[in-house]
Amino acid sequence: MENLIALLIAAPLLGAVVLLCGGRRLDRTGHWIGTLLAAASFGIGVVLFADMLGRSADDRTLTQNLYTWIPVEGFQADMAFQLDQLSMTFVLLISGVGTLIHVYSIGYMEHDERRRRFFGYLNLFVAAMLLLVLADNYLLLYFGWEGVGLASYLLIGFWQHKPSAATAAKKAFLVNRVGDIGLSIAIMLMFTTFGTFAFTPLFGAVGETSEGTLTAIGLMLLLAACGKSAQVPLQSWLGDAMEGPTPVSALIHAATMVTAGVYLIVRSAAIFNAAPDAQLVVTVVGAVTLLFGAIVGCAKDDIKKALAGSTMSQIGYMILAAGLGPIGYVFAIMHLVTHGFFKAGLFLGAGSVMHGMNDEVDMRKYGGLRKYMPVTFVTFGLGYLAIIGFPGLSGFFSKDMIIEAAFAKGGTEGWILGGVTLLGAGITAFYMTRVMLLTFFGEKRWQPDANGHEPHPHESPKSMTIPMVILAFGSVFAGAFFEIGERFLKWLEPVTGYSHGNPPVSAMTVTAATMVMLLVGVGIAWAMYGKRPVPVVAPRGSFLTRAARRDLYQDDFNHVVLVRGGEHLTRSLVYLDHSVVDGVVNGTAASVGGLSGRLRKLQNGYARSYAVSMFGGTAILIAATLLMRAV
Repeated sequence: MENLIALLIAAPLLGAVVLLCGGRRLDRTGHWIGTLLAAASFGIGVVLFADMLGRSADDRTLTQNLYTWIPVEGFQADMAFQLDQLSMTFVLLISGVGTLIHVYSIGYMEHDERRRRFFGYLNLFVAAMLLLVLADNYLLLYFGWEGVGLASYLLIGFWQHKPSAATAAKKAFLVNRVGDIGLSIAIMLMFTTFGTFAFTPLFGAVGETSEGTLTAIGLMLLLAACGKSAQVPLQSWLGDAMEGPTPVSALIHAATMVTAGVYLIVRSAAIFNAAPDAQLVVTVVGAVTLLFGAIVGCAKDDIKKALAGSTMSQIGYMILAAGLGPIGYVFAIMHLVTHGFFKAGLFLGAGSVMHGMNDEVDMRKYGGLRKYMPVTFVTFGLGYLAIIGFPGLSGFFSKDMIIEAAFAKGGTEGWILGGVTLLGAGITAFYMTRVMLLTFFGEKRWQPDANGHEPHPHESPKSMTIPMVILAFGSVFAGAFFEIGERFLKWLEPVTGYSHGNPPVSAMTVTAATMVMLLVGVGIAWAMYGKRPVPVVAPRGSFLTRAARRDLYQDDFNHVVLVRGGEHLTRSLVYLDHSVVDGVVNGTAASVGGLSGRLRKLQNGYARSYAVSMFGGTAILIAATLLMRAV
C-alpha cells in the first residue's frame, strides 16, 4: 500500500502537466481530464483509508521514500512521504471536496474560453496541497507550501483582464511571501539545531533542545501559518482574493490554502508543546482573528467577501484550538473538516446565486431568491445552519468542542478564551443570518444593470447543484458521525495526543451558553434585516460599521506602516548612501586627486627647478645636522 502514496499527488499533477502543456487540442475535453484525475486521487485515498482502518492504531503510519532529493554531505533531504491519521484526514478532504469543486466548475466555467487552463491550475492546486500534507520532512513540505502559493496566485488572478483581479493576485502572493520567510527561517533553525528536517527524528530530539530555541522556531512557524491561513497580522489578502472565480474561493477556503496553517501547527505539535510561550501567542492570534473576521463579515454587502470574513473567523477558531495544545488539537482538525463541507457549500451556493443574477455580488440587490432557486436555497441554508452551530448539524459539534476546550484551559486564560469563543459564536449567528435574509428572503431588490439588462434568477444546472447537495449532506451529518463514540478523537489521538484539561463548568452549561448567544445573534439580525425594509444603498452607519466595511483599516494600516514606512526607510537609506557612504568615498577620492594635483606641480620638467629643489633640500639637511650637533 505504501507505493500508492505517491500516486495521490501524481494523478492531479499529471492533469496539470497535460492540461497546461497539451495546447488547444484539449479545449473540448480538458475539464473532464482534470476532473477525472482529481477523482482518481480521491479514489486512491479511499483505498488507502480502508487499508488504514484495517490496521491497529499503532500501525497506521505508512512511509514511502522515492529517492534522495538533495544528496549533499551533511545536508540530505529525501523525496519521502508520510501517511498517518492526520495526513489521511487532509487527503480525503482535499481530494474529495476538490473533486466536487472540479465537477461544479464544469458548469460554472462552461462559457470561459480558457476553461482548460483553469482546470490545469485547479489540478496544480490540489497536487501542491497534497504534497504539503504528505511530506515527511519540512523541506519537502516547504516545496508544497510554495506550490500552493503559486497556484493561488494563478487562480486568484485568472481573470487577469480585470485590474482588480490582477492586483488581488499580486497582493496575495506578496503577503504570503512575508509568511513564507517565517517558514524558511524556522527550517534553517531546525537544521542548525537538530541537523535534520525529517519529522520523526526532529520531534524525537525536541526534549534535548532549549526552550528559547523551540520558542523561536514556533513563532516562525506561526508567522508562516498567519500568511497562508489569513490570520492577524497577515490577513489582508483574503477579502481581495474573492476577485477570482467562485470555485477558486471554495477551494481556497474549504480544502486547500487557508487550512495549511492549521495543519502546520498541529503537525508541529511536539515543538509547540515544549514551547508554552509560542503556544500562548498562537491562542492570542487565533482569538484576535476570530473576532476580527467576524466583525468584518458583519458589514460586507458583497456575498463572497462576507463569506471570506467568515472563513477568517472560523480559521481563527481552529488556530485558537491548536494553540491550546493537546486539549484542542483534535477539535481544531475536526472543525477544519466540518468547515470544509459547509464552507465549500456556502461558496458554491454563492456562485450559484451569482450565476442566476448576472454575476451580481451585492446582497442588497438580491432578495426573495428562495422562490427562484430552491435547491440553492436549501443547500445554502443547511450550510448556514451548520456554521452558526444549529443543534445536531456538523458545526454544532465541532465548534462546541472548541468552546469547551477554551474553557478547559483553566484559570483566567480559560475564562478569557472561552468568553471570546462564545462572543464569536454570537457574531457568527448575526452575520450569517444577515447573509441569508438579504439573499433569500424579503422582496426582490434587483435592478437593471448599466446596459439595461434585468437579472432573471434561475436554478443552476445539475453539474453545479449536485456537488452542492453532496456538501449539504456533509454539513448536516459529518459532525454527529465524528462525535458518536468519539470516533474522530480516537482516530487522531495517536498522532496529536489528547488531554481533557480542567473545565470550570460542565459541557451542558457551555452548550446552553452557546445556544443563548446563537439566539441573540439570530434575533438581532432578524430585527435589523428581517422586519425592516432593506435599502438598496447601505446607510452610512456607525464608526464601527464604517471601519468594518474598510476591513477594520487593515489595508490603511499596511499602507501607512509598511508602504509609507518602507518609502521613508528607502529614502533614508538612499540619503545615507549618497551623503555618507558616497561622501566618504568621493571625499577620499577628491582629497587624493587634489593632493596629487598639487604634487604634480613639483614635477614640471624644468632642470633649474629640480636644481633649486635639490639645493633647498641640501640646505635643510645641513642646517638640521648642525642644529642637532649644537644641541
